[in-house]
Amino acid sequence: MALLGSIFSFPSHGEAHIRPVLLQVRRFFFFLLLFLFTFATLGPARAQESKEYQIKAAFLFNFAEFVKWPPAAFTDASAPFNIGILGDDPFGQALEETIQGETIENHKLRVVRGRTFDDVKDCELIFICKSEEYHLGDILSAIDSKPILTISDITSFAQAGGVIDFYLQAGKVRFEINPDSAARRGLKISSQLLNLGRIVRGGN
Repeated sequence: MALLGSIFSFPSHGEAHIRPVLLQVRRFFFFLLLFLFTFATLGPARAQESKEYQIKAAFLFNFAEFVKWPPAAFTDASAPFNIGILGDDPFGQALEETIQGETIENHKLRVVRGRTFDDVKDCELIFICKSEEYHLGDILSAIDSKPILTISDITSFAQAGGVIDFYLQAGKVRFEINPDSAARRGLKISSQLLNLGRIVRGGN
């Protein structure tokens, strides 16, 4: 994951006119890694889960690069961008390693772990772990129309009203996107990302 960090790390200072170029380069590497991750199998079962969540940690950060939050989602320009992990965390240190030194729209990234929705309710992005499957309806009801990007690998999560879910197909990591759920929360997903995921509908 240190390699991922070096690939996606660019200076946050410098002339304003070079920032769009840096963003384009950053996105190019995301598409390259997306191709490698989704078309390469995860390998032996013993190492599969660890590698799977390293890949998903990279995706969490890069998904956020392709989503726009309403200005009201942040209390001020210096507020951190909070990534919430709700439930039994499967990432270990992979997520911290991925986001180290990174920013989203000049907001520093921070990981927040919680056992209940109240613990992560102020996060801009929440990954809902498989341990919360039986509470999913209550969690999505609590989120309602709040500007929160919800992601999970619970089966049919996006069809249930989440925004993005991961699934495995022939040992490869793929993802679905529910653009209607994103719109209800005031989130704008880039057409580039929509073109890469499988579009699903459903949920309230």
